[in-house]
Amino acid sequence: MNRPASRSEPQLLVPSLFFIALVVAAVGSLGAPLITSVATTFQVSLSSAQWTLTITLLSGAIATPVLGRLGAGPHRRGTILATLAVVVAGSALTVLPLSFAWLLVGRSAQGIGLGLTALMMGVARDHLPEERGSATIALVSVASTIGIGVGYPLAGLLTELGGLRVAYGLGGFVTAVAFLAALRSMPVPPEGRSARVDVPGAILLVGGLFLVLLLASETSLWSRHVRLAVVLAALAVLLLCAWTAYERRTASPLVDVRLVRHRAVAVANVVTLVGGVGMYLLLTLITRYAQTPRSTGYGFGLTTFAAGLVLVPFSLLGFIAGRFTPRLRERVGAPLSLAGSASVVLGAFVLFAVARSNVADLLVAMAILGFGVGSFSAAMPAVILAVTPQSETSSAMSFNQVVRSVGFSLGSAVGGLVLAAGTDSGQLFPTDAAYTTAAWIGAAATAAAALTTFALARERMAATVR
Repeated sequence: MNRPASRSEPQLLVPSLFFIALVVAAVGSLGAPLITSVATTFQVSLSSAQWTLTITLLSGAIATPVLGRLGAGPHRRGTILATLAVVVAGSALTVLPLSFAWLLVGRSAQGIGLGLTALMMGVARDHLPEERGSATIALVSVASTIGIGVGYPLAGLLTELGGLRVAYGLGGFVTAVAFLAALRSMPVPPEGRSARVDVPGAILLVGGLFLVLLLASETSLWSRHVRLAVVLAALAVLLLCAWTAYERRTASPLVDVRLVRHRAVAVANVVTLVGGVGMYLLLTLITRYAQTPRSTGYGFGLTTFAAGLVLVPFSLLGFIAGRFTPRLRERVGAPLSLAGSASVVLGAFVLFAVARSNVADLLVAMAILGFGVGSFSAAMPAVILAVTPQSETSSAMSFNQVVRSVGFSLGSAVGGLVLAAGTDSGQLFPTDAAYTTAAWIGAAATAAAALTTFALARERMAATVR
């Protein structure tokens, strides 16, 4: 892989890579548990407050492919530091006593940090020995997922203790620490790299992604303005098709679509999309179910902080799986490991669908989900990077991160639509049966992902035998 054996590992590089990936994921997820507090503090509707989460996903998905291309070139260290500086500035805007509009600007700036995960993987692949680099890449991928579970309970606790600004203040503090860690530990990339940003390709991709995520986040468009939603969906497809055609012809593409079209990479990205849908769908279902008042006939009436604690098993088991999966992957191969991970997530959906009579059931389902998602996240990079040149690591993984963000948005949207459809007229909360329906929808999607990866694993095994 052209990795110089004589190059010494920069001090604290691995902890810094993990910490930065964890921080940007946790800060990006701060919007979810604080939506109600934002609505009451700024006296805006819940749908408006929802934008504190939506806008981070939008800005993250838009920034990720551009950062991935910049991260593939000679200015990767500067790109990482500049991006973290933007996140720190955005965090300051969320803490200062400014208007709701400025809060959205700050959250948008924080979302840009979500694009750093792929750059962390590129650093690990360039500057660590192969075995250690692979394990670190897996751990960074896991950190970008379990960070969501870390942010929820902390945000809930700080909101209850000191209010909304204190919770956002935590984001400002940890991002400042992440900036200092990067300043000290990020090495200069290898020489001979170029980072020409494909501006027309970026514009086409950004436009298509913006419309996709907007349609996934603003579900009211589909119920109140169906014609407009259909037109926007058609425009999104047109832009993405135009982007694909343009990228195939340009000499310096934003994303090398030849790699994306490789069977293993294509399957990995499809599974990432479906896996993202499943993960965010079940996270949405469990956290909403836990906070539903007992007076509805189901639910446990947990506070924001207590509901956030339900996600602790998710993060804990996800981290354990991230440490365990690289060894398993060496024995059975990345595709089979990926398929097994999807099967574990499927088990979490089935458990929630049939058993949720007490909080312990939710904790077990969350633990299973965390282990499956952690293992899934740790195995995914190996499938993609096995056919990706070292110089294209950041770009290839940034595309995968975009696909995952779209999956998250779609998962949140599917959960919201199913629960909204299961809410009787005049009622505030959906029926218990609506949660069951949503869980089985997620189970079906996850089962499809598991079958797809099993097929890829069988194909790889057959090719090895031949």
